[in-house]
Amino acid sequence: MDDESKWSSTRTAIAYAAGSLLLGGYALWHYLMGDYDRILIPAILALLILVATLLRLALATRARLSAYLVLIAGYLMLALELPQLDNAAPFWAGLAPLLTLLLVPLPPAILLNILLAPVWLILINDGQLNSELALGYLALMVVAALAPWEQNRQQALLKATDPRDPECNALAKDTLDELLASEYQRTELLHQPLAVLVIHLPQLEMASEQFGSRTRQVLLDTLCWEVNRCSRRHDFLGRHDQATFWLVLPDTSESGAQMVQQRIEQAVDRMVLVDTGPLRAPTLLCQRLVGESWQRFEQRLQTLTRRLTEQ
Repeated sequence: MDDESKWSSTRTAIAYAAGSLLLGGYALWHYLMGDYDRILIPAILALLILVATLLRLALATRARLSAYLVLIAGYLMLALELPQLDNAAPFWAGLAPLLTLLLVPLPPAILLNILLAPVWLILINDGQLNSELALGYLALMVVAALAPWEQNRQQALLKATDPRDPECNALAKDTLDELLASEYQRTELLHQPLAVLVIHLPQLEMASEQFGSRTRQVLLDTLCWEVNRCSRRHDFLGRHDQATFWLVLPDTSESGAQMVQQRIEQAVDRMVLVDTGPLRAPTLLCQRLVGESWQRFEQRLQTLTRRLTEQ
């Protein structure tokens, strides 16, 4: 789990804990007011949300389960309290669709809100359906759903246009191919040398199967960090396929590219991981030849890449 996911999980757990404290305080308020018949339910629901909080903190894979526990607790609390709120009931009924949209993915949340709409409308109107309340409830559902819909749309757009690889600190393949072709044309016009260092990570193919996705991510992060550390600011690393990377070295002579290659190999050889042992990342260097066309250079680069992955 990366830092962003951990922070998101922590924020969610804090929100759950606040809900648990709120229900616990509500139960305490009933106790202080002498309304002993209404203490048990909020106290039990407070414990239920507390369990959901602990699940969210301890097990990231149980995030959906903890969200459903909180949602069930919220539904039960609203169902018990709405008939006793009189004029304030329509206001608090709006909490149900908002809570659903916050805790459940958008499509099932909309379906769940539609199915439960008659229940909430009956609870706030003494067992009768009111057309004005129904219209207001539906309008609230539509408006509330716009926020997560727009958020999902923005995330999809960002993912589609993000030049970075989603799994590591390297350029995605499409971006890499585009930048490499552009860099080739630029260096050719300026009569500058160009080199590409092909890096293969053979351990990646078996890391996920034998040690799990966490070890696979550690391999990717370690390799990208070492390569970026040993390369220059204007060099760029891209992921050609699942286990192969291209480090593009603009304005780099053959001797300079060999120095970068040697520096990266030495840095990688020093890395030892707990699960997979010493990190292995064989490399091959592809230097542009004088007068070589882009098609020929690309063909040679692809051939070297296949040769390295088949070793």
